[in-house]
Amino acid sequence: MLSPLSPHAPFALIGVPIDSVGGVGGTELSPASLRSQAAWSRVVADDRGDLAVRIRDRVRDPGTGIIGSADVIRTTEILRHEVARCLHDGYRPILLGGCCTQVVGAVAGARDALGRVGIAYLDGHLDLYDGKTSPTGEAADMPLAAILGRGAAPWIAAAGGASVSSADVALLGPRDVEDAASRGSLLPEDFQPAIPLWTNLDIADEGPAKVAGEVAHGFEAAGRPFWLAVDVDIIDQAAFPATDYLMPGGLSWESFAILFKGLARSPQLLGVSFACYNPEKDSGLRDGKRLAELVVDALGDR
Repeated sequence: MLSPLSPHAPFALIGVPIDSVGGVGGTELSPASLRSQAAWSRVVADDRGDLAVRIRDRVRDPGTGIIGSADVIRTTEILRHEVARCLHDGYRPILLGGCCTQVVGAVAGARDALGRVGIAYLDGHLDLYDGKTSPTGEAADMPLAAILGRGAAPWIAAAGGASVSSADVALLGPRDVEDAASRGSLLPEDFQPAIPLWTNLDIADEGPAKVAGEVAHGFEAAGRPFWLAVDVDIIDQAAFPATDYLMPGGLSWESFAILFKGLARSPQLLGVSFACYNPEKDSGLRDGKRLAELVVDALGDR
């Protein structure tokens, strides 16, 4: 039986300490760091701790094309179960990642609990590679493709198939479209219907408040609960350097904050995830503190 979702459901915090490059450190340190940098009790009714997940294997599996493939699959299975359980318990999850590999299991769990769901995907990259086209083999190159059911069969099976329709995606902020196309990545127009896309330039032209309102209204008009997935590399490298794949041309901090708040305040919000913050690259933990405080403020103002 599918679980109903109240727009007033409380939030629960879940840590997802993973880094898709494998090994120790990097983004897997971010859940513990982010927990210490804001008054989460303002918005979180239940802190469920960190999941027992890691990506330790650094080898690119020849079958799936994914680094640490077995660890990625296990992480997806655990997250799928935990997010579904959290929603069934009446809480909306806040995932502190980790890398954006986490989104595959998270959205699968939301689909299991709620049926048809959407996703607002905020990222500096398309994330539509698969194990063959990815230049790195990191699962973090591939989450949106996997959510849409495209990718290595064992990973897609662990998620229970596609979790969303391309019509229920809002892809916001990528600035690697030309590079991804040159490497053979899937593109938004390769799906039927095409994935709705607002690049970093589109957001700058329209304004982040207008874009957030347009996306939120779309989900609300459809009565579609949606997951809000944030990869911090949507923000310009000068404004948020504490991430591993730096690129110029991203959103300013102010534009990102407006975009995030506009989406986070929607009554259709079912859960939130944060990815790719690396505290090892955050001198004085300035970026992490600013991110954590933004989230608490935005969710506290709902």
